[in-house]
Amino acid sequence: MKPITNIPKYRMKLTHENTPIHTWNLPGVPDEFKIFIKRDDMTGSTLSGNKVRKLDFLLAGAVAQGYKQVITGGQLQSNHCRSLAIAAREVGMKSHLLLIVNEHDESKISIEGNMLLNCLSAAKMYIVQKSQVGKAGLTPKFENLRQHIKLTTGEKCYTIPVGGSNEVGVFGYIEAFREMMNQNVCERFDDIVVTSCGLGNTLAGLAIGNYLTGSHLRCHGIDVSEQTNRVIPSIDDILTKLGLHHVKAENIVNVIPGYHGNGYGLSTREELEFITMVGKKTGIVLDPVYTGKAVLGLVQILNTRKEMFKGKRILFIHTGW
Repeated sequence: MKPITNIPKYRMKLTHENTPIHTWNLPGVPDEFKIFIKRDDMTGSTLSGNKVRKLDFLLAGAVAQGYKQVITGGQLQSNHCRSLAIAAREVGMKSHLLLIVNEHDESKISIEGNMLLNCLSAAKMYIVQKSQVGKAGLTPKFENLRQHIKLTTGEKCYTIPVGGSNEVGVFGYIEAFREMMNQNVCERFDDIVVTSCGLGNTLAGLAIGNYLTGSHLRCHGIDVSEQTNRVIPSIDDILTKLGLHHVKAENIVNVIPGYHGNGYGLSTREELEFITMVGKKTGIVLDPVYTGKAVLGLVQILNTRKEMFKGKRILFIHTGW
């Protein structure tokens, strides 16, 4: 097995590590399966979820290189943007967030949820209409803003891609797999399941960790986005950048499409009723955008396509809010 390349030089400890794993009596699961959950919704408090693990590496590199300001972007209520805003203040950096909206009347945007936390973290926010985002995504706007900040303040600005999804951010979940090995996941489970959305960076990190350690767990990503065809090419690109040219994404991950429901940030009645039931019966709170859709998908798959799984002991990674 060839060694991995381009390992980040820097890491900081924003994440509360060793998040617990415990049995999850998930309603609707066939009796033959045993479901467990890893609580990565407990990687922090306001600074929580899977995005924090990526920022351990991304922000560490920015700080080490002397950056004072950082830019990222995402949807209006982006968990990644909220995590970046809070983490940036923790390490003394200023944050700039480009937030995509569908609403043409910006006066209707309310300061609640992640938007409130962004404000409390002194993030500077820029509203971008979805119609203004082309095939290159937010990248051109990141560059324009970076140049503007350099000209007006004299300070260089670090740019983090949407979701923290690149060859640096992926190390958040490569290292998370190392943590999981110390929790004996290779002996205790047959399959790992995680929510997949966007570029599948969290799934990529878990799958690469699984591959590099020689583990025989099977990694599944239940895709809740409408652009499922981006996941495999994105993971292949990460593998290439890490020097794993001989490895193909399709051989180390199983992407399961079709669970986006009504679309990003939109919920069906079935999804909301399911999330409510899970909370009432198990005490686990799922969010309606990501984990709620994925867990509903997991239950449906276990009842209709159980042959997809390697075994009967399944670990779901709760990636937080």
